[in-house]
Amino acid sequence: MELLDVVDEYGCPTGQKIERSVAHSEGIRHRTAHVWIVRRTDEGTEVLLQKRSMNKDSFPGRYDTSSAGHIQAGAEPKESAIRELREELGIIAGQEDLEFVDTFVVHYEKEFHGHMFRDSEIAFVYAYSKPVDISRLILQKEELDGVDWFGLDYVYDECKKHNQKFCAPVGGLEIIRRYVKK
Repeated sequence: MELLDVVDEYGCPTGQKIERSVAHSEGIRHRTAHVWIVRRTDEGTEVLLQKRSMNKDSFPGRYDTSSAGHIQAGAEPKESAIRELREELGIIAGQEDLEFVDTFVVHYEKEFHGHMFRDSEIAFVYAYSKPVDISRLILQKEELDGVDWFGLDYVYDECKKHNQKFCAPVGGLEIIRRYVKK
């Protein structure tokens, strides 16, 4: 059973805990950690996106944030971001490798696999800019089917148009675009 902290509008735990499945069936606010892996090329800034497994309970088969996951009850956002990088991609990162950028709100209701999925979360966004060779990543097969590099501005434009290839959150993309421009 995966327990999450119920949080206020600022992402601060209220002291209540809830099962992940209940959080998504009832749309109860909780926290997630999002890591955007970025690199600069001659063509501009690229982001590494993961292709979600077809078994995922939301947005199966679509390209999403480099690495993201729920922040377990009692855990801190940065430690959760580090854990997700290791579990999903096999990247061993230290505290100094992730730069906190900002938070944003995710809120939607959508049907997947015949069930309503209600998401209400405060996402903590981190940037990771160390070199990544995707051929050496160890992918968590239950979570993702692959990874690929995409132009940051291209992904942003396509997500704003609701291109069904992607499900990366526009709020996260806006934050990471501001980060790379500074």
